[in-house]
Amino acid sequence: MRSVTYSMGVSLDGYIVGPDGDFNWTAPDEEVFRFATDEVRKVGVHLLGRRLYETMLYWETADQNPSLKFSTLEFAAIWKPLPKVVFSTTLSAVQGNARLASGGLAEEIERLRAEPGEGDIAIGGATLAAEAAALGLIDEYRARVYPVLVGGGISFFPQREHRVDLELVETRTFDSRVVYLRYRVAR
Repeated sequence: MRSVTYSMGVSLDGYIVGPDGDFNWTAPDEEVFRFATDEVRKVGVHLLGRRLYETMLYWETADQNPSLKFSTLEFAAIWKPLPKVVFSTTLSAVQGNARLASGGLAEEIERLRAEPGEGDIAIGGATLAAEAAALGLIDEYRARVYPVLVGGGISFFPQREHRVDLELVETRTFDSRVVYLRYRVAR
């Protein structure tokens, strides 16, 4: 069965976006960017909320800029054809290899898990991840922890009313002092 993963950059105090909406502190150096690219290579389908989908639209045309570094063009080449499912109540259409979700999150994940296919089902965006976590659908949490305290904003970890035990699967420290933590939900 395909795993559902939630992976994002996060501040040490647990936020993916600061109180002012800024997330420029998550701009990865080359080493972290290559690691994130390798992570996306293992994804079979990516589920996104509207805000993250709109942020990631950049990658639909990034490959048309020949002045970009090879690693950036490589990410674009992986991201662009990746199947994406967008959860939105305000969008009527999406671009590229994306489609609007036709049902609820649980139904969509159940359908994707039942389909033959390779790669993880990745979830992007805190709101969508919070819904998946509340439904007990996330199998792995993957955090790239940046050495910064932002003091508030949008939390990486969904606010839940019950305990979730995790098993540490992998860690890595990058030269930039970013620390990668990969946890599997203990079931």
